[in-house]
Amino acid sequence: MKFSPKAFLFPRAVIFAAIFAVTVAGTFAKDAATLNYLKAGKPDAATLLAPPPLLSSAEQAADLAEVHAVYSAASSNDMAAAYSEKSFTVFNFAEAAGPFFVESNLPRTAAFFEKVQSDAAAITDAGKDFFKRPRPYTTDPSLANGKLEKSFSYPSGHSTESMVLALVLADLLPEKHDAIIAHARAMGWHRVEIARHYPTDIYAGRVLAIAIVKQFKKSDAFQKDFDAVKDELAAAQK
Repeated sequence: MKFSPKAFLFPRAVIFAAIFAVTVAGTFAKDAATLNYLKAGKPDAATLLAPPPLLSSAEQAADLAEVHAVYSAASSNDMAAAYSEKSFTVFNFAEAAGPFFVESNLPRTAAFFEKVQSDAAAITDAGKDFFKRPRPYTTDPSLANGKLEKSFSYPSGHSTESMVLALVLADLLPEKHDAIIAHARAMGWHRVEIARHYPTDIYAGRVLAIAIVKQFKKSDAFQKDFDAVKDELAAAQK
């Protein structure tokens, strides 16, 4: 019988395709297992956000020039605030929310927002790994300062996570809405003031945050926990 290479290659291709499908399915299953209120890939930063500027483009040059301008103009107080926010929780919003907003008095609130922030971080990290945009100080080492992050730049995790926290918290405390949102915007912009991000990273994070919160509201588990936190916050203000 005459040997046919095609007869050998076809089943091998099928096997490779099957292995790829199983691998992808396993990745989604792993992602889903680490999420609290979201479904894997919803939202998907890679399809939701426009790509960042190309490294050799005029748009990139303008974005980098803005980083230089903001970094040079930042006050010592702004930079100190930015460094202090490297790690943060929803209780960074205490000044905007009010004196009652203390973690030790609000265990349900703390647990709920920890899940919210974890989901936001997972979605953002997937976007960073897809776009792989270098940080400003990687592109221009003259911007390097303090302890530097090794992750990618786009979209900004601080901008996304802080705005997700703010949007949910503002729904719980509508009378404090404007102050809460303003605080999240400041937290995001602080990252440009210490040259950790481009302005476009910050803006993309805010867009992604809105999409994440929209998906949260489709989750029964989120709504159940949201209502419990609303009761706890109401009780704490009496």
